[in-house]
Amino acid sequence: MERRQASVAQLDPVWTRIREEAEQAVRDEPLLGGVIHSSILHHETLERALAFRISLKLASPEMSEQILREIADAAYADDPWLGEAARADLVAVYERDPACNRLLKPLLYFKGYQALQAHRIAHWLCGQGRADFASFIQMRMSEVFSVDIHPAARVGKGIMIDHAHAIVIGETAVVGDNVSMLHSVTLGGTGKEDGDRHPKIGCGVLIGAGAKVLGNISVGQCSRIAAGSVVLESVPEKKTVAGVPARIVGEAGCSQPSVTMDQLVRGEL
Repeated sequence: MERRQASVAQLDPVWTRIREEAEQAVRDEPLLGGVIHSSILHHETLERALAFRISLKLASPEMSEQILREIADAAYADDPWLGEAARADLVAVYERDPACNRLLKPLLYFKGYQALQAHRIAHWLCGQGRADFASFIQMRMSEVFSVDIHPAARVGKGIMIDHAHAIVIGETAVVGDNVSMLHSVTLGGTGKEDGDRHPKIGCGVLIGAGAKVLGNISVGQCSRIAAGSVVLESVPEKKTVAGVPARIVGEAGCSQPSVTMDQLVRGEL
């Protein structure tokens, strides 16, 4: 048993750390023992724990937890990238959110993290030609988490969605790796046109609370969008934009805005 635990710790340090934190949490708060055991300690892998957690949250009288769990298990078994992205997202939240002092917390409590993993399952279903089931998961995500991400939207890994209330990401949107966004962000269209009509967000971008990025435009990597801005034109790399409509007000201020999470606009306006 000791040899097996050492092997798991070496191959999957994120999952090993989560289990250690879960065991400590049970000692600290025994009344949550049932929740923590069923959600984490009863599972051998992070993927199995995620499948359980997602199915538990999205189940309804219309769709059983068992069916949703089978779907999630199939997705994780078919596409190892889903588990890789889930780990990268966990680390991103832990590193960028000062309210997150354990890897355990997003998995159990943070709806932004949970909604993003549910979206990944819906996106996988899209790739399998199962658009109706993907749409069902999208609907339940919106109802349960107040996060509405179209199943066809492409989202990278290492994503943090902080607070995650009223997030909307449209069908043809693309979000690169290591992006951070806060609540009430919209990546939407500008009318009723079809086709490629949603924003393309580069890697390392920071999107402030309440920002709206509209239309088939691009936001260059490592740029910042100030809170409350309405972005209607493409943004170059490593710039800060602010206002309604948004305009360039300066440089990004650092090499990795999405990691530093610095949202202050200092003297650029």
